Amino acid sequence: MRYGFGVDIGGTTVKLAFFDETGMLLDKWEIPTVTADGGRQILPDVAASVASYIKDHGVDKNGVIGIGVGVPGPVNDAGVVNRCINLGWGVFNIAQELSQLTGFAVKAGNDANVAALGEYWKGGGAGYTSMVMVTLGTGVGGGIVLDGKVLHGAHGSGGEIGHMVLRRGETEACGCGKRGCVEQYCSATGVVRLARRHLEAAQMDSCLRHRQNITAKDVFDAGKAGDGLALEILEDYYDHLGEFLADLCCVVDPEVVVLGGGVCKAGQMLLDGMTPYFHRHVFHAASGAKFAIARLGNDAGTYGTFKLVLDAFG
Repeated sequence: MRYGFGVDIGGTTVKLAFFDETGMLLDKWEIPTVTADGGRQILPDVAASVASYIKDHGVDKNGVIGIGVGVPGPVNDAGVVNRCINLGWGVFNIAQELSQLTGFAVKAGNDANVAALGEYWKGGGAGYTSMVMVTLGTGVGGGIVLDGKVLHGAHGSGGEIGHMVLRRGETEACGCGKRGCVEQYCSATGVVRLARRHLEAAQMDSCLRHRQNITAKDVFDAGKAGDGLALEILEDYYDHLGEFLADLCCVVDPEVVVLGGGVCKAGQMLLDGMTPYFHRHVFHAASGAKFAIARLGNDAGTYGTFKLVLDAFG
């Protein structure tokens, strides 16, 4: 039996996992992400953690296939990172550097893309040939997998679906600097933005008026309880989300769309609310897409990075 490591580098923590070659998750742990001094310590810390695990658990180095690593920024197929702002990184070859530090073969990918690959392999997309992963969290991220291969794009920005423009004429700016991005409407913060606008525009009484810092969960909970204004906000949200997913399916035409992120904790309520709007907006030939909720949670990234290793070196 051979083994390998999956590493998912986030702005606060680095998630590490140890897999066997069948894709069984054998162990997982986290270390802090030290972003001081331009993130210089991040990769040495990862290398030290892997070395410590190998020593403490008596892992045979000859049986290690390699290390997969996901990063929060664009990275091309050769492993060159093109700026990770949250980590303080510029442009460099992360695969080469981590390989030099560890002595193992390394394959790198964008964090959203590798999470999509993980869900495709062992999660909500398992059994399908083509899949789009859409992460509805603080922002909107995603990844596209076609015939088992992640679509990285020519410049490492394939799958940056959160920054498609959904509404022209938007006056508020997205975090990326543009206006009207999908992320401004379909993320958890998008739910809150829509709630604020409805509360300002309507006189209807609502339990949401008595909350100082409304969250997306508050809106969904109020909707479940039958709050009239919350239900209007959610219908607006479902319409935006359905139109976005319809546009996405017109381009990719996947077998399945897997929805992840904090908003998807709403589960079937989200799917039931969004689906009619999807069918209202979608091109008829792309209307056969199925929808599923992501199953791997925070482990999707490490599963996906190890799958990169298997595909490249296995």
